[in-house]
Amino acid sequence: MQEIMKWNGWGYSDSRFFFNKKGQAEFTGKRYKLSGLIIPALKDWFESTFGASLQHKTPPILNSSAVHPPTLNETFVEELKSTGIPFSHDAEDRVFRAHGHCLHEIFALREGKFGRVPDMVIWPNCHNDVVKVVELASKHNVCLIPYGGGTSVSSALECPPEETRSIVSLDTSQMNHILWIDEKNLTAHVEAGIVGQDLERLLNESGYCTGHEPDSMEFSSLGGWVATRASGMKKNIYGNIEDLVVHIKMVTPRGVIEKSCQGPRMSTGPDIHHFIMGSEGTLGVVTEVTMKIRPMPEYQKYGSVVFPNFEQGVACLREVARQRCAPASIRLMDNEQFKFGHALKPQVSSIFTSFLDGLKKFYITKFKGFDPNRLCVATLLFEGDRERVLQHEKQVYDIAAKFGGLAAGEDNGQRGYMLTFVIAYLRDLGMDYYVIGESFETSVPWDRVLDICQNVKERIVRECKDKGVQFPPLSTCRVTQTYDAGACVYFYFAFNYRGLSDPVHVYEQVEHAAREEILANGGSLSHHHGVGKLRKEWMRETVSSVGLGMLKSVKDFVDPNNIFGNRNLL
Repeated sequence: MQEIMKWNGWGYSDSRFFFNKKGQAEFTGKRYKLSGLIIPALKDWFESTFGASLQHKTPPILNSSAVHPPTLNETFVEELKSTGIPFSHDAEDRVFRAHGHCLHEIFALREGKFGRVPDMVIWPNCHNDVVKVVELASKHNVCLIPYGGGTSVSSALECPPEETRSIVSLDTSQMNHILWIDEKNLTAHVEAGIVGQDLERLLNESGYCTGHEPDSMEFSSLGGWVATRASGMKKNIYGNIEDLVVHIKMVTPRGVIEKSCQGPRMSTGPDIHHFIMGSEGTLGVVTEVTMKIRPMPEYQKYGSVVFPNFEQGVACLREVARQRCAPASIRLMDNEQFKFGHALKPQVSSIFTSFLDGLKKFYITKFKGFDPNRLCVATLLFEGDRERVLQHEKQVYDIAAKFGGLAAGEDNGQRGYMLTFVIAYLRDLGMDYYVIGESFETSVPWDRVLDICQNVKERIVRECKDKGVQFPPLSTCRVTQTYDAGACVYFYFAFNYRGLSDPVHVYEQVEHAAREEILANGGSLSHHHGVGKLRKEWMRETVSSVGLGMLKSVKDFVDPNNIFGNRNLL
């Protein structure tokens, strides 16, 4: 993957947004539906939202600091050679695995600033290779940091600057095979280094899927999902990672941990899988996972609903959850995101589509008395057999109508989900023009959803103003998952940093304040991104002192010498 991925930005090297000579935005490459298309409205939206200008391009960095030479543990390296497991201490390989995708990490890379990076990279090929590596690391007191797809947004992959031992990035990417598929029990036994899109593609060839589709699924790995307690877009049908996993094998400094059977549920004390899931690389390396699979759905249908305002939209999602009739995915965007989605519409060759789109917009904003500055949109995805999907669709649209929701077509729904995969590329475009931004998430009880959305968005605006940001920030949210007892809410914020001497510091202060606001409003520390090093200051408050002590005692038993020393969580 390293050959075709950016080393200092999101995703594939051949895919990026840029403004052409005419000032029109384009998206390069051939990988996405948006690739090769012109996006006429993006420039206006970008300039008016951020007070940015295409005239003000971020200057390129000329003098990047060199990567520090590796600190190698010679006896470890000698013994490693005899195993035949591939490794490298090439600077490029090391930098590539030294970071995730937090704003401060990417900003530093773009400026050519490298902090502590791994001293070497090892590519085990199978479970037994990992056993050998972990045994050698324990013997020679080398620090191991597991690396999956590198999509972390919690500083989980950052090397602790105070670490004096040799740091080794254990890259699982070569462990990417499906070892077996059991059609009787509908399970698959898979190596943990496989990335989401490959797992689904290989299963699809046999007529199956896991249905686990996080927004990062192009690049994130199965082991990473287990280690962070990941959630996928279609969890309403398939479940989150903790619902999908049947069996896990993990290599720790104490040895291998796994259950003795593949039973679907057990009452054998606290579930050891729950020590592994969410352990964020602090206890060991997940090497193999048995997970549930399903026959591929015969029918898929997108949809969208426009509501007069966000309150009505949330009320509708609440009712859908209460009746337990949520489609595979239902997401509600606020007004700012609706406008943003509109700005990302590609230019279409036929004059009619845009004209009809205009008519549709006219219908919603004029005839129905919807205020274009208040309306919001829910995108829907239904899956299953055709008959059931059509019944299900009617049920959901009937509920929506009770809250003033109007069906707004399949195209808007499909575009909403397609944008999920290209939206991450937009941050790199912003950074070319003095605009920085980030997304973060939480989960919250239903009765707090509206308050948390309003309060966090207002807090972001207020903090930016107090910190000297000269133009009001983009501060927006969407509800991305529904549960019986609450929902997952995603916030996006971005601002123009011209005139700020230390934009990343300002950004971090604002993000910190936003997280405090989330916690004060009854939200969780994280719904699915995990804690890493970014949010660990709030762990005690989140799980209580006793709870934190329990987690620490597990760490002390499993890894007394802190071989897995990324210092996440605890």
